[in-house]
Amino acid sequence: MQDIAEQLQAWHASGRSFAVATVVGVSGSAPRDPGAALAVDATGEAVGSVSGGCVEGAVYELCQAAVESGEPVLERFGYSDEDAFAVGLTCGGILDVFVQPVVPGADPGMDAGLARIADGTPVALARVIAGPAGMLGATIAVTATGQHGALSVGPSTVGALERSVVAEARAMLDAGRTGRIVLGLDGRPCDEHEQGTVTCFVESYVPAPRMLVFGAIDFAAAVVRIGKFLGYHVTVCDARPVFATTRRFPEADEVVVDWPHRYLDSQLGRIDGRTVLCVLTHDAKFDVPLLERALRLPVGYVGAMGSRRTHRDRLAKLREAGLTDTELARLRSPIGLDLGSRTPEETAVSVAAEIIAHRRGGSCLPLSAGDGPIHHDVAATAEEPQTARRTHAA
Repeated sequence: MQDIAEQLQAWHASGRSFAVATVVGVSGSAPRDPGAALAVDATGEAVGSVSGGCVEGAVYELCQAAVESGEPVLERFGYSDEDAFAVGLTCGGILDVFVQPVVPGADPGMDAGLARIADGTPVALARVIAGPAGMLGATIAVTATGQHGALSVGPSTVGALERSVVAEARAMLDAGRTGRIVLGLDGRPCDEHEQGTVTCFVESYVPAPRMLVFGAIDFAAAVVRIGKFLGYHVTVCDARPVFATTRRFPEADEVVVDWPHRYLDSQLGRIDGRTVLCVLTHDAKFDVPLLERALRLPVGYVGAMGSRRTHRDRLAKLREAGLTDTELARLRSPIGLDLGSRTPEETAVSVAAEIIAHRRGGSCLPLSAGDGPIHHDVAATAEEPQTARRTHAA
């Protein structure tokens, strides 16, 4: 919902009811990841997308029905030979979509969650998508220090279950993760096929991941542009003020004049497992002190530009500085995939491709060279998407 939060908050502030359809499960070659959302207000206005087109019409109708009935519903869409283009996913995947009506002021958890998504406060939104009828659609907004909303069946609050949901959601918020959790009514972790369980979909809304680009060279400008395209908060850092200017890097979120290693030391509280570092200076006096620190930090990706000879010399200096083989194995150098790149823009594409493959578990082979799943980071279910199935949660 982060992509459509501004519109949702506008509807909410005006007191307008709406329904939000969220992708809560994916298997096979589905077009959108969990968390993708489509919303429809009481007047029929729609924002967002759950499938890139193939099931939008059916989901739009579900949202309209939910606004009218006030009842949430869990719907499954899969491939249908009989009606593939009307409802089914022609790519052969399966989408589970949860449709939830929202009435401003009626749900403290949803009210607080939307407000925090809109103002940029990190928050995890935990919603019950399967379980006892009285609990379906219950929402808890979890921040680093508190919660809003509750899980209840009739007049009573389910204490142990609620505490477990809050703890799990807070852990997922810390990691910036979105996904399902399945718990028993007593709060213990369960398999989703067990009886008497509650399934929650937890969406973590956190600041954009960071890309730190070290070295204010011509290649850096192209890396900045593609980093912004991928949704990163991009910082350029270089110790040379004549090169590190906002005029040269107008698309960067920040341009910092400082020694790279010193700047990295100042950012320890702002980096996490989603942070990527692109070291483009290929100058040992900048690279070695920086990489000595970077390769010991829990960041998502560290890549460094340079020839193979530069890389060998750099490795020798880093070993002299005390780095282990395990730490050195984290370094992607020369940076990027072998695409035959020449220009700064082509090089930036190869760097971005390596970052995506590293993050998502891609093989870096042409898709036409295999017949396995296209999306490596989405676990396939045992069920094959042969027919379209619609499952309504009671």
